[in-house]
Amino acid sequence: MSFRALFQTPPPDVAIEIDHAHVGGARLMWRGGQAVIAAHAHEALPAGTVVPALAAANLADVPAVSRAIERVLGELGKPSRVALVVPDSVAKVSLLRLDKIPAKAADLEEIVRWQVRKTAPFPIEQAVLSVSPGGAGSDGSRELVVSLARADVIQQYEQACLMAGAQAGLVDIATFSVINAILASPGAAAIGHLSPEDTPRGDWLLVHITDTYLTLAVMRDQSLLFFRHRGEEAEGTLADLIHQTAMYYEDRLHGGGFGRVLIAGGARLPGGAESVRRGLEERLGIGVESVDPRQAAALVDRIDAAPELLDLLAPLVGMLLREGRVD
Repeated sequence: MSFRALFQTPPPDVAIEIDHAHVGGARLMWRGGQAVIAAHAHEALPAGTVVPALAAANLADVPAVSRAIERVLGELGKPSRVALVVPDSVAKVSLLRLDKIPAKAADLEEIVRWQVRKTAPFPIEQAVLSVSPGGAGSDGSRELVVSLARADVIQQYEQACLMAGAQAGLVDIATFSVINAILASPGAAAIGHLSPEDTPRGDWLLVHITDTYLTLAVMRDQSLLFFRHRGEEAEGTLADLIHQTAMYYEDRLHGGGFGRVLIAGGARLPGGAESVRRGLEERLGIGVESVDPRQAAALVDRIDAAPELLDLLAPLVGMLLREGRVD
């Protein structure tokens, strides 16, 4: 599936990610039907400049973030429009099942807003809402992936881009973007038309881990079944969270076992992703793969990219490929 962004317009060919510790960027181009990462750049941010949070201001120094974005954009050709990836911590993601989907988008949004009003962590009137299709039930019901973010929080990130000379036409969270990078086929004739042998099939798990948050996403084919996000302030270890997720998957989702387990983001942790990988393999009894965005978009300027670079590029590539081929 392609997760819809918090705001939706035709996608640009440059994506920017603003994380707590860096601004990353990539430009996508096409060569004979093959997506290619034509350029990429990275700028570190001073500690405390960006503090991802759901219900509080995130950018303590918007001009400082803007200057970092401007330097990254300078390496990418100074585009006037960008897609923007923000931390998972800025949004609350939930799954909502409806017996029937209204034909009109406005009616659907009204129903969804009413349904999530009671569990929203802030007044629903302050929220920007995204609704994406989820899995279909055997009884004809439909599950929706609902993302809520506070409008003024998203506006801070957008303002930093505007001050750097670029408008953010698309905004989405990092884990959804990584999922879309995984779903982008290396062998399909065109992105958005995935061949069966290249599309992830069955049940699979993504573990997206950074030094400030951890997100687990359980997928069935291209549909999201389960999403759990934990910030650095939450109690419990990765092993605890994996155990709870595995139990929920088996007991409540009636899962028959993961066909694939993928990890993203771990390369930037102290000691890299290897220790996390070993723990996952011991708990789940299956080999764990690292997300490699080069399977979706070729990286022309180096053959053996460092794991840290691949982790940086994964959400950017997924963001740029999420809406299909960009000409």
